[in-house]
Amino acid sequence: MNEKFSASSLKNPLFPDTVEFSEKGITFKIRKAVSSRENFVFYNDIAGVEIDAGMFWATIRIKAKAREEDIIITNFNKADAKQVKQLILERAHEEPLRS
Repeated sequence: MNEKFSASSLKNPLFPDTVEFSEKGITFKIRKAVSSRENFVFYNDIAGVEIDAGMFWATIRIKAKAREEDIIITNFNKADAKQVKQLILERAHEEPLRS
């Protein structure tokens, strides 16, 4: 159940963004040269997933129900981005509602 995807090391070799799936939700790590940001979202709190794909790389945009801003993770290869989206949609659909 714990799957992890990392952004391309070609675009950002030292600080790639990552997506890690767990039983309850997803952790998004967005890394920069001098800082990083980590977001955790429960599967049933995800309102939508979008992929913006270029010729080689893709950006994954997560729309969470309780957040005004989207979570944006960049520089994934297109196949990984599609797989991340598919896993999110599958798990968001099967996750029972929390009480």
